[in-house]
Amino acid sequence: MFAEVITVGDELLIGQVVDTNSAWIGQILNKCGIEVVRIVSVGDAEGEIIEALDEAIKKVDILFITGGLGPTKDDITKNTLCKYFGTELVFNQQVFDNIKTVLGDKTPMNALNRSQAMVPKNCTIINNRVGTASISWFDVDGKVVISMPGVPDEMKTVMSCEIIPRLKVKYHTGYILHHTFVVQNYAESDLAEKLKSWESELPENIKLAYLPKPGIIRLRLTARGNDESTLKLCLDTQETKLRNILRSDILVESDVPPEVLVGNQLVQQAKSVATAESCTGGAIAARLTSIAGSSQYVKGGIVAYSVEVKEKLLGVSSDIINKYGVVSKETVIAMVKGAMHACCADCAVATTGVAGPGGETEQNPVGNIWIAAAVGKRIITKLQTMDRGRTMNIEKAVNNALLMLHQLLTDDK
Repeated sequence: MFAEVITVGDELLIGQVVDTNSAWIGQILNKCGIEVVRIVSVGDAEGEIIEALDEAIKKVDILFITGGLGPTKDDITKNTLCKYFGTELVFNQQVFDNIKTVLGDKTPMNALNRSQAMVPKNCTIINNRVGTASISWFDVDGKVVISMPGVPDEMKTVMSCEIIPRLKVKYHTGYILHHTFVVQNYAESDLAEKLKSWESELPENIKLAYLPKPGIIRLRLTARGNDESTLKLCLDTQETKLRNILRSDILVESDVPPEVLVGNQLVQQAKSVATAESCTGGAIAARLTSIAGSSQYVKGGIVAYSVEVKEKLLGVSSDIINKYGVVSKETVIAMVKGAMHACCADCAVATTGVAGPGGETEQNPVGNIWIAAAVGKRIITKLQTMDRGRTMNIEKAVNNALLMLHQLLTDDK
């Protein structure tokens, strides 16, 4: 069962609004055994919407459209669908009553709000319990076209409560199973070479995807079929082969980021962590504290951009900085020790380096970043090199710091 998502709105094309709807729709459909084969964004123009409809209906079984259903003149999706399917807009009392309920007493009913009760005649209309734009479900020649509001919360509610249950009744969609391995210690090309023989022998119904991030690579196995138990057995067989090839290079067998992995370890071992960051500017602390419940193990962090802060707050001696430099193994070790002491933490990570694009020296070109991780008295360090641009340099340093801490916590078990 194949589907396509069309998102409507000029704001998507100029980058004013980021399309999060398509990603969410793809995830929830995948769990139902419906494969999204294409995602298209078009502007608020009748011709573009019709062209996208024409292309999609030839290729997929189900077409989802989000956006363009508001009360203003640039919301043209309803009118375009009427033209495409040869129907007209008619007043729907149930939709009008729902609009009044949603608006309540705080928002007056005006002509624009009332216009949202005008809906395509020859389709199934589904009320929007959290918004004023109704949902239109067209069932034509074995194809289903569903037009939904573009507001993410409204779209998610109607998909979860109305659309998915109806699709499950209408179709037997089969199964799509995923298993993700997070792998460390490899560049993407090296990992592909390592897995070349195994990958070439994968059954036709199993596909492998490489999803690289700075410092790690996610390997996603996807299996498709009509019998769930047979599919699971086939997937298990290939997973066992993969484990035998990669062994300890498999960081974790689920699609979780390093900050979740480290956070779980800290909770299990009843340890606390602190950060001391120069070139990463608090990015490690931000990642650690982005997890709900992280207050259980994060003690605090110090962004020590200047030499003065390194010395006064982290206790890095001026002798170390004068002798070895701000970007050095000795300095980052002093920083990680200082973070544990200043925050009274069991563990810490620290960074100092040249994220770029400026600031390089003869000894430390852009991309050179010293990283340290400590658990108690045990400290490991790493020099990250190679300039991939400021954003990538920082992201890779954050991932490396978290992975180094994970290594120490794993050894502590």
